[in-house]
Amino acid sequence: MREVSRLASKALMSHKKFKRGNTRVEVDSDGAAYLKLFGNTIACHEADGTLKITNCDYSTVTTKDRLNALPHVGIYQRNYTWYLNGEEWDGDWDIVYNPDPRGKQWGRVLPPKNTDESIEEVIE
Repeated sequence: MREVSRLASKALMSHKKFKRGNTRVEVDSDGAAYLKLFGNTIACHEADGTLKITNCDYSTVTTKDRLNALPHVGIYQRNYTWYLNGEEWDGDWDIVYNPDPRGKQWGRVLPPKNTDESIEEVIE
């Protein structure tokens, strides 16, 4: 992993502006941070903690390196196919971390269900 990828990831996750070469992190007035590579947004860390990624149809080594620096992201390539956290991935926007345990997510292990039989009702 290149240093620029590590620094950009740190900036994105802490919602700090960053610029080095072809990589930027921008923060909007709503508190969301965006990781950009060559002007294309490849990741968004929203104010609520949700982390979303895309490859913007650029299946390059650099795009993969920037995304792999992010938490909850594990991308590899086999026979020209990209895999995100062990599942085939087309590069479209996907949520890799959702702080809401009921939401869609990839790389997160949910806590075990409550096995206490004395609880009759589940509150959502």
